[in-house]
Amino acid sequence: MIELIKNTNINFMGKRKIAFVVSGILAVIGIIAIVQIATGRANLGIDFAGGTAIQLKFDKPVVLHDVRITLENGGMKDFDLQDLPTENKILIRVKKTEQELGQVSDIITNILSQKFPENTYVVDSTTVIGPKVGSRLRADAAKAVAMAVIGILIYVAFRFQFKFGVGATVATFHDVLAVLGMFYLMGKEINLILITALLTIAGYSLTDTVVVFDRIRENLRQRQRESVEAVMNISINEVLSRTIVTSLTVLLTSISLFFFGGEVLHDFSLAMIMGVIVGTFSSVFVASPIVLLWGGKRPFAKK
Repeated sequence: MIELIKNTNINFMGKRKIAFVVSGILAVIGIIAIVQIATGRANLGIDFAGGTAIQLKFDKPVVLHDVRITLENGGMKDFDLQDLPTENKILIRVKKTEQELGQVSDIITNILSQKFPENTYVVDSTTVIGPKVGSRLRADAAKAVAMAVIGILIYVAFRFQFKFGVGATVATFHDVLAVLGMFYLMGKEINLILITALLTIAGYSLTDTVVVFDRIRENLRQRQRESVEAVMNISINEVLSRTIVTSLTVLLTSISLFFFGGEVLHDFSLAMIMGVIVGTFSSVFVASPIVLLWGGKRPFAKK
């Protein structure tokens, strides 16, 4: 692998207090976001809040802004638009209450038919999700994230030691909280696409952390006279180049998706960009310091 940085001697462990402050702030924002999501006060997508999604295919190209103005003038509120210009398709997603379900698609088609009589369209698909279904999806998504975190704890504890499992789990959960919190602060929609991105970030962050842990375990066996803190610093410096190259590769791919992947992948790629940056930070500044705090100055048992 290409080595961007060679023979570094950065005192990562010495900066752990600063890192913990930054991570603590991100984690608190993430916890606030979870509370807001649980109480339904965050910007939830129709996956979680309930609503209607209707996809229309027009005969001719249609300007998204014109559709938005038309729907607003027709009395529609709390809706999002996505277009597929190459196929003349528009996806309209509307958050609604339970008593209005089933009527939204009729209202939308009536409004657009009156505004664009010369540009006929067909309804490709209509999806209606009630608030109860949305609530269940929200609970299922939370369970999926929780199970992923527990699985990480078990996997890393089995592969290394329990204290390493705790470090990896805290770092991974930190990444999920940080991205979720930033999405909440930005007012971005919380939906199943974001949950997919969060689980992907968890997998990426774990892989990056395991590489660092592998080197720490190896060096702990070879450098038994040195302090655990010194061995951790040496290990992180040794894999730093690999960490940066891997992160840059994933980051460039995510940036490409952000700019050229279209509306559907826009939020997913944005979450990935944030996740790669936060995940790299936590692999270096959070996971290993947590293990150090948990294990103290005692030599780590060989395994």
